[in-house]
Amino acid sequence: MASGARLKESTRVLLALVIGVLGGIAIAASHNTSLVRTADFIAPVGTLWVNAIRMTVIPLVVSLLITGVASASDIRSIGRLGGRTLLVFLMLLAIVAIVVMPLVYAIFAFVPKHSAVPTGFVLAERQTFAQWLPSLLPPNPIAAAASGDMLPLILFTLLFALAIARSRQRLLVEFFQAVVDAMLILVRWIILLAPIGVFALVLPLAAHAGSSVAGALGFFVVAYSIACVLVILLLYPVVWIAAKIPMRRFARAALPPQLIAFSSSSSIASLPALIDSAERELGLPKEIVGFVLPLAASMFKIAAPLSWTIGACFVGWFYGIPVGVGQLAIVAFAALFLAFAAPGVPRGGFIMLTPLFLAIGLPAEGIGLLIAVDAIPDTFASALNSTGFLAAVSIVTTESTKRTEASSSSSSSLW
Repeated sequence: MASGARLKESTRVLLALVIGVLGGIAIAASHNTSLVRTADFIAPVGTLWVNAIRMTVIPLVVSLLITGVASASDIRSIGRLGGRTLLVFLMLLAIVAIVVMPLVYAIFAFVPKHSAVPTGFVLAERQTFAQWLPSLLPPNPIAAAASGDMLPLILFTLLFALAIARSRQRLLVEFFQAVVDAMLILVRWIILLAPIGVFALVLPLAAHAGSSVAGALGFFVVAYSIACVLVILLLYPVVWIAAKIPMRRFARAALPPQLIAFSSSSSIASLPALIDSAERELGLPKEIVGFVLPLAASMFKIAAPLSWTIGACFVGWFYGIPVGVGQLAIVAFAALFLAFAAPGVPRGGFIMLTPLFLAIGLPAEGIGLLIAVDAIPDTFASALNSTGFLAAVSIVTTESTKRTEASSSSSSSLW
């Protein structure tokens, strides 16, 4: 039921995108200034929708990170398996983030700079390393939240969450969980308005830029899809090296969950097939599979570094704003932590990306473009996430087996 509702929501957004692009192209071709002014008249509606997204981000990020760290603490308390699982999640996210940065630059290097869209946005002032390093810890966290300084806010929130977990103040955790629940309801309301917001954003752009907007959006869909396929293929040798599972065997086990995730645009929908493949095809222990896979489905989004990095590069390219290596590294680094806290609603990951865009000098309106074209890329991202779940449980099983064997060997040597 949830998957069907999500598909209907995606269809509405995609339809609004198509109508907005075609309508804008028709207006541009007519050269009618009155129609262009009409298209510009509805542009504030799109801005209003983007602002609605932005207002939810800070309380949502802070609350999700705090409750997420508290949950991780609970996981570790039931044994070493939980901590080992989280380390594998972080390792896989780091591998994807490191690989994706040069991959994205290579993809965008093949196309000329896009300059059809007039922006008027001011580029963010580039900092030296000596200026950037002290800014990681904010002297005033409230001011950092108010100004949208996302990276310092993330680091402060992580430290604050660790302190809450150490102090065992469950009342604070329950308070922030209540904030999460309320904010997710608000986010769902805003996402329901996505077709209106997307139409109001895209129509004025297409009215000024004409058919080049359609070409640019099509390029993003193709580039994202290719990048997802390449990262999926990258996971096969990673599993072979880390888990000693032959690539052909892993690919055969991953295929049924991938097809389900791709066709349903939901990695969670592939969970039953993942469990079957992990136990029957790969022969992994039921107790590890039953712990790692549900945890991965709830909090592990391996596609996040790819989605956010290529999204930042595309928006920069689309608006003619250069995105440097340092700015891209900020996005990739934030993805390592915010990937665990992405809300479980459609386009939730892009909502988390909004303040990072502002921090590196990209317009928040770019988030609307990414949401608008996400219907097709989301199918590839779901297949990638599903593959990441299976890769994680394979590596965790191998590491657990090594620890058990080392412990047994150490115990036997005493006798």
